[in-house]
Amino acid sequence: MKKILLAEDEEILRMLIVDTFEEKDYLIDEAEDGQEALNYIEKNDYDLIILDYMMPIFTGLEVIQKVKCQEEKKNTKILMLSAKSQQSEQEKVLKAGAGYFMSKPFSPIQLLEKVEEILNEK
Repeated sequence: MKKILLAEDEEILRMLIVDTFEEKDYLIDEAEDGQEALNYIEKNDYDLIILDYMMPIFTGLEVIQKVKCQEEKKNTKILMLSAKSQQSEQEKVLKAGAGYFMSKPFSPIQLLEKVEEILNEK
């Protein structure tokens, strides 16, 4: 069973995503801000971390930078979600170490499809 961390400060969106993913038997931890995400990452290993760009305490970008500094976590797959969909923002996120980017708005099903594509990569 794949383990995912979802860090998203919008509670309704987080609930929709979790409900969709649990139907597919993913184990999901939820964080509502960047600090809570870092706390989970420190204590757990994840197959994928999904981060919202704009979160309280630490942004998704700041979380990526802190994760990529940890030797044992630097190869963790990261998907950034953002309403900031300009090319320059996407490049900044990918340069920071996220392997994947998805623009908001999206449906939970679209996100699920993207996650399955990422987790099934060789």
